Amino acid sequence: MPAPEQPQPPTELRSEERPPSIPVPTSMRDLLASCAAADAVSKPPQSPEARGDGEQDAA
Repeated sequence: MPAPEQPQPPTELRSEERPPSIPVPTSMRDLLASCAAADAVSKPPQSPEARGDGEQDAA
């Protein structure tokens, strides 16, 4: 005869059982700033000559 099932103690909710979190609203300014920052860091740095703002050595 199989042993009777014993109740399991409550455990923490697994990630798939957690209720969905409510997103916090983000301002358009913050959203645009984060997009601009991500764009800036995703490109390799340019040489001063390519930027046009570096000083030229007159040697």
